[in-house]
Amino acid sequence: MSNTPLRTAHGLTKDPVAADWPALREADVERLLLEYPHLGVLHSLHWHSPRPFSAAGLITTSTGTLFVKRHHQQVRQAAWLEEEHRLLAHLHAQGAPVAAVVSNRHGRTATVQDEWTYEIHRVAAGVDLYRDALSWTPFQSVHHAHAAGRALAQLHNAAAGYQAPARQTPVLVINAKLIEQEDPLAAITAAAQADSALGTYLQDKDWHAQLSNLLLPYHAELLPLLKQQPALWTHNDWHASNLLWSDDSSTAVVSSVLDFGLADRTFALFDLATAIERNAVPWLDLDSGGSAPADLDAVDALLAGYHAVKPLSATELHTLTALLPLVHIDFAVSEIAYFAGVVQSVSSADIAYNAYLIGHLHWFNGAEGQRLLNHLAQVKP
Repeated sequence: MSNTPLRTAHGLTKDPVAADWPALREADVERLLLEYPHLGVLHSLHWHSPRPFSAAGLITTSTGTLFVKRHHQQVRQAAWLEEEHRLLAHLHAQGAPVAAVVSNRHGRTATVQDEWTYEIHRVAAGVDLYRDALSWTPFQSVHHAHAAGRALAQLHNAAAGYQAPARQTPVLVINAKLIEQEDPLAAITAAAQADSALGTYLQDKDWHAQLSNLLLPYHAELLPLLKQQPALWTHNDWHASNLLWSDDSSTAVVSSVLDFGLADRTFALFDLATAIERNAVPWLDLDSGGSAPADLDAVDALLAGYHAVKPLSATELHTLTALLPLVHIDFAVSEIAYFAGVVQSVSSADIAYNAYLIGHLHWFNGAEGQRLLNHLAQVKP
């Protein structure tokens, strides 16, 4: 058996970083498979995911190829993970193209061993064209953007009847709990009081003054619009790297949707705004002094694809424009708490605070951000 391999992961910049979590080992997978006797014995562990918040990889057993993902229990306890799996089961029953989660010999889809929580998925259909793509990197074409918009609207239709309450997991999910509050700064203060690591990190930052200037003007326009949004379970990480594609090079079709790890109960426009934020703005260019101009053609294609399945009204487009500068706020705060508390990396927490939470707000107040928002304001239903 091999020793634990060195593992790098996607970081918060363009450069790979040492992974926060050790790579899967063959011995780990062999022990895990004892809880899944119907999957057979391990033949190989042949790919390690570069995603940062867990350890994952592809394995081949005597029954086929599978995807294994391992979380630390501080990040995902079994009950927290199975919230995600119940959403997947609903979507699968509605015909959505999502990977099936495999149950263990006890009928559970999350398996706890030592300090870890594991899940095993069947391999989804399609070609992984964006396997090595970082978040905040663009679509390869406007055809992909259009197809991604269609697929997102179709996923929202499939999720429409799912009525589970919001997730109870306290870390690394994306939602709008802070920005939906009448006073989002008071909500952040409460979050810092409830999470000692977040509170300790923020205590010497001038975050309240910064967010008062950068966040509150957008929030004043957004808040009454948020109160009109019907709740929906949403993906919340709609990036091209979480989609698999048809192997027919003459068409752009999403074959499967991956990675619902950040899913929660929000609303459809929140998911759509997240898709724009994650795919249409090359945020990582800011690290090298660039201006990160948004790809307006990709924005238009994404919206056109979505609109073809779920037409967007003028009011919804206005809400989308008002929401976009703030759609990252809740997850940025969650990332700061994760880096400061769970993995205890002040340097990563600093990037999440300065470049993500504050930096994105500064961008929206600058020329390129205003260019994007003005463009969206001109889009007609």
